[in-house]
Amino acid sequence: MATLEEYKSKYSNALNVITQKGVRLSHMHIQNNKFFLQGAAPSEQAKNDVWNAIKAVDLSYSDLTCDLTVDTSLPSPAEPQATTSGGATSSRMYTVQPGDTLSKIAKDFYGNANEYNKIFQANQDKLESADKIQVGQELLIP
Repeated sequence: MATLEEYKSKYSNALNVITQKGVRLSHMHIQNNKFFLQGAAPSEQAKNDVWNAIKAVDLSYSDLTCDLTVDTSLPSPAEPQATTSGGATSSRMYTVQPGDTLSKIAKDFYGNANEYNKIFQANQDKLESADKIQVGQELLIP
């Protein structure tokens, strides 16, 4: 049986999406030998994004129970792709989690692992190679 920390590590990208999308978790524990998440999302889209992140980790999600409702009274986080008055796309920060690669991060944010070079280019001041990222590193996601 996995520990809570092992489940948090396995589903770290999904937990990041939960944070980014403004989902409020009311429960996160082990129940019936499964990782149990329960909470409310500010929109149906946020809920779907969490489920997509969960399925990206484990398509069967056989070791997870996730019970999310939609509560439109919750504040929605600012859209990450919002544009500035000059038309430039805004950026956000991401903390590297165990098991992350730039390709994996690019797939999570852009839906395409081949877009990893955008992240590398935006972080050349921190990264000497696209293959060398460290857990805990703060990366700019353009």
